[in-house]
Amino acid sequence: MTSVAPTKAWADEPIKLITTPQYATKKTDIFTSGATHMALLHNSIFRGYNSIYQQAAHVADQDKADFVGYCLTWHRFVKSHHDDEEQSLFPKIEDLLQDKTVFDETHKEHEAFLPGLAEFEKYLGGLKSPNDFSGDELLRIMGTFQDSFSEHFHSEISTISKLSEHANVPKEGTPEHTAAVTTFKTWGKATVTKAGVTDCVPFFLLNLDRTVEDGMWANWPPMPAPIKWGLVNIAGALHSGWWKFSSCDAAGRPKELWALRNVEKL
Repeated sequence: MTSVAPTKAWADEPIKLITTPQYATKKTDIFTSGATHMALLHNSIFRGYNSIYQQAAHVADQDKADFVGYCLTWHRFVKSHHDDEEQSLFPKIEDLLQDKTVFDETHKEHEAFLPGLAEFEKYLGGLKSPNDFSGDELLRIMGTFQDSFSEHFHSEISTISKLSEHANVPKEGTPEHTAAVTTFKTWGKATVTKAGVTDCVPFFLLNLDRTVEDGMWANWPPMPAPIKWGLVNIAGALHSGWWKFSSCDAAGRPKELWALRNVEKL
């Protein structure tokens, strides 16, 4: 549930958010937990996408430069996340399970939405002036990859969750199990910061709804409050104008989308 007025569109559509495997099943094995943390990250990316989709046609001229910056940050976040999975996380899981086939379908799904994602960046990065930005054109481009992007980010969670049933899953208490837990934790901590501390980290945190699933993730990701505050308010200060378009406030509470303040939901 969000605290946004029901008469307003919010960042929970058009792409449906993911129910975390841990919330749905109450299981806590390494792959259910890993898939859950991935789902939380994917939901932040989805809220970013949805917040762009919902606001694109309503951005005021004076806000277009900030909106373009916000959109390009989303692109950097998604592209970095994709590359980091392919180059780091997936190979480590394949080695752990001694199975190079577990992500075959995932690799194919990645390829399906990458051309549209590239067109998204090319359009925004090629604008001669922010005033040339067209919400209709951006929505047209987003429509070319929305379905494949959504399908992939959803199915990836199912794929990782199902790995808990793999014949080569390491047993709890073994060095291999400890290594697997470390792999997920280390990758999870590094993947967002690798994308960009002054842009992608604030983007991630300001599209992270901490009220979902009965508040189960109110303190996720685990980090001291002063550090979390600093990442949003100090690191994020460089591009502070961009964050008005985010779906959540610094406390992780859903907020009204900036460009829809004077727009009624159709």
